[in-house]
Amino acid sequence: MKMRNSLHVSRGPQGRRSEGGFTLLELLVVLVIIGLLAGYVGPKYFSQIGKSEVKAARAQIDALGKALDHFRLDSGHYPSTEQGLTTLIERPANEARWDGPYLSKSIPPDPWGNPYVFIMPGAHGEYDLLSYGKDGRPGGDGENAEITSWQ
Repeated sequence: MKMRNSLHVSRGPQGRRSEGGFTLLELLVVLVIIGLLAGYVGPKYFSQIGKSEVKAARAQIDALGKALDHFRLDSGHYPSTEQGLTTLIERPANEARWDGPYLSKSIPPDPWGNPYVFIMPGAHGEYDLLSYGKDGRPGGDGENAEITSWQ
């Protein structure tokens, strides 16, 4: 009994052999379509990431503001600029009415890895709490704009 080759070879309309596969032109067309889709979807995806970082910074500033308010209720005042946000986690010297920690975790950096800026007394309220945005510098537009506690 002879074994036959299991490779199926079909014959085209004129009796020529044809094997299944893609031509170079078909592969190029598919690559161009994938490239066009990536060029259209990519920028929209990455702009959404930037928007979510801004939203995360606003949420963190809000949470830090609530912790600062809780600190003030206990101690009767907000921490000084020199004391900073660490007073929300560690008891400052000479603070008898401190009843913290006021945050369950350490003070987070902003979504871009920079520390939040705390100024007491603030120019826009009792205190100013802000992130300088993606570029980490004052001013800027879009993701580089400051995210503040007073807006």
